[in-house]
Amino acid sequence: MGIYSTVMETVTEVTGLSPTAFFTILAMMVVVYNIVSGMFLGPEDFRQKPQKEPIQVGDITESELRAYDGSDPRKPLLIAIRGQIHDVSSSKMFYGRGGAYSMFTGREASRALAMLSFKPEDLTGNLEGLSAEELGVLEDWESKFIEKYPVVGRVVPAPNSSENGERVHIQDNDRNEKME
Repeated sequence: MGIYSTVMETVTEVTGLSPTAFFTILAMMVVVYNIVSGMFLGPEDFRQKPQKEPIQVGDITESELRAYDGSDPRKPLLIAIRGQIHDVSSSKMFYGRGGAYSMFTGREASRALAMLSFKPEDLTGNLEGLSAEELGVLEDWESKFIEKYPVVGRVVPAPNSSENGERVHIQDNDRNEKME
């Protein structure tokens, strides 16, 4: 009984509380700590989860790329830079719905990244008129994407458009001759 009495007397002397009050407060602090720490992520939440093999989309048009904007959770999140399509699904908190960079997902974002712009009209692959500095910024982005995200395809012009995106009128001469 000597140790128990000594501990109880020491608790009263050091804290000024009765042993019952001290241990009740101590127990409440442990409970509050567990509740509060449970509200935050633990170290195991930051470990990289094994990722699935990225789905190769191959050659697709810009309009087909838009289907990979995060609106369908079964599809990967894709972003194109200089025509190369990257799977950014591993960074859903940035590129997924509600993420800070979600506006780039499903788009050819070269111009916007080069200009560090969040304007919708800059979400294009058109690099005309960019300064050397802006092209350097784009190269930095491109190297970061190549390093971090797998390339799963490339953007190609739509079959009925030219290289610069203008619509092309294809005339069927055989059909016109038959109609005359």
